[in-house]
Amino acid sequence: MNLSDSLTIAPPAEAAEAGASQAVKAQLRLREMILAGELPGGARIAELTLVEKLGVSRTPIRAALMRLEQEGLLHRLPGGGYAVRTFSETDVADAIELRGTMEGLAARLAAERGVAPALLAEAHACLDAIDAMLAPSTLDDEGFSRYVELNARFHLLLSRMVGSDVVARELDRVKGLPFASPSAFVVVQTHSAQARDMLVVAQDQHRQALDAIERREGARAEAILREHSRITRRNLLAAVQASQVQGLPGVQLIRERA
Repeated sequence: MNLSDSLTIAPPAEAAEAGASQAVKAQLRLREMILAGELPGGARIAELTLVEKLGVSRTPIRAALMRLEQEGLLHRLPGGGYAVRTFSETDVADAIELRGTMEGLAARLAAERGVAPALLAEAHACLDAIDAMLAPSTLDDEGFSRYVELNARFHLLLSRMVGSDVVARELDRVKGLPFASPSAFVVVQTHSAQARDMLVVAQDQHRQALDAIERREGARAEAILREHSRITRRNLLAAVQASQVQGLPGVQLIRERA
């Protein structure tokens, strides 16, 4: 038997797939570490430390670092390597505004192109579940957690309605920025006496946006989603300025105003 016969070599395609999977896992774990404060704002990233901590080779670590730079969570240092970015309140506002612009575009295109009945039915079912969750006059922690899940689900369905991989991919990228997630503001609102009322307003906008999409009213759908994000931005920035965002993932990355 030849030596080559005794060796099992993974096909190139399988090896590439395994490497990509490791890079994605490393990316997700690194993002989690940054948003949880394990890697604080301004901290330089040590590749070897990450290799030991995550149990993967340097190649997927480097791929993950490049992707997180593209997401905006890291910045490349002049002498090489990466450091964790920090954000001003303006950065936060711009990220939310950008998401609103992208979701507005997606809603307009969905309205103009038309949406499959099955997808519209999913969206209606999601909003019905939110209505049921908001029916009680007060919400407990479980209720807020359920809202976060359903809200994220509805916004995901919105991104699917446009039927464009390009738009969906860019929306995913924007939502990966700190505080740009559709549900980031919900964590803040749990500290507010008007928390449920704010969610009711947001839910009404969900209903209006879906109605506009069904009626093929693109401009109206776009305007509603952009206003939806502006309310989020206003509420979140007010909470940041009032120091009411304890526990919000990534809050430690916001630079204090001088």
